Amino acid sequence: MQPEPAQNPDTVAGLGEFGFIERITGGRPQPSTTLLGPGDDAAVVAAPDGRVVTSTDVLVEGVHFRLDWSSPEQVGAKAVAVNVADVAAMGAVPTGLLVGLACPPTLTAEIADRMTEGMWQEASRAGVGVVGGDVVSAGSIVISVTALGSLQGREPVTRSGARVGDVVAVRGRLGWSAAGLAVLSRGFRSPGTVVGAHRCPQPPYQAGPEAALAGATAMIDVSDGLLADLGHIAVSSSVAIDVWAERMEVHQRLVDVASALGSDPLHWVLTGGEDHALAATFPSAAALPPGWRVVGTVKEGSGVTVNGRAYERPVGWEHWR
Repeated sequence: MQPEPAQNPDTVAGLGEFGFIERITGGRPQPSTTLLGPGDDAAVVAAPDGRVVTSTDVLVEGVHFRLDWSSPEQVGAKAVAVNVADVAAMGAVPTGLLVGLACPPTLTAEIADRMTEGMWQEASRAGVGVVGGDVVSAGSIVISVTALGSLQGREPVTRSGARVGDVVAVRGRLGWSAAGLAVLSRGFRSPGTVVGAHRCPQPPYQAGPEAALAGATAMIDVSDGLLADLGHIAVSSSVAIDVWAERMEVHQRLVDVASALGSDPLHWVLTGGEDHALAATFPSAAALPPGWRVVGTVKEGSGVTVNGRAYERPVGWEHWR
């Protein structure tokens, strides 16, 4: 009988499943909403509202991230950010994260440590903890995060509440991640501001609950492109939305990058995904919380237009298309 080959202690296989779990969760601080954290069959998270907002996203190596483009910390932070942004888009405050990590057994412990460190850092920025999850072996890295949130007694802000006469407003950056992807796709690594925006988005987490308190009628996380995601609000609310191009914020850095690459910076702003800004409708401009900016209006009809006309180019990202 042949002895089993020795495991490399510097890999996740060398750490073993339970050693790896202890390594990434042991000693980490948890918010007050975590009543029972990692280490048991399931976690216990406080839900004083009586309702739990929940959302799941899956990030796949080679589709959503590349380790030759992003650091492990940035990949981990991105996995958290894209999920907590969805909770914020419902007007909720995050209360817990469940992380599923599939990776090759040869993944080095250093990369795994750095990836999970990025998760914890972004979770801390969002005011939430990783309360549990699972790790399994796979041929490539796949990260699945489920975010939990509390409405704190408020009604959820859905996609179906927009009304004719509402204003459309956004909070957060738009077009930066698309510009960063364009730069990376050309083989460049700078300017760092746009490349960094693609590697790790910075959603305005607090803006979701603030919008809910201000009376937002509908809201969505801009993950696939502003026009595409406003299209979801238009369909769900049975309304039309018109975006005003002249109201869109096109930063000079995007203009400079687009000029160098022969691209259109406004197209990035209107259709670029993965910035995870928030878009919402409000009864009036006077209702907007600080930091939100009006970019359009809700009208009778259907679909999304730009300056009253159909947008002739692709409006955003959709898997399998």
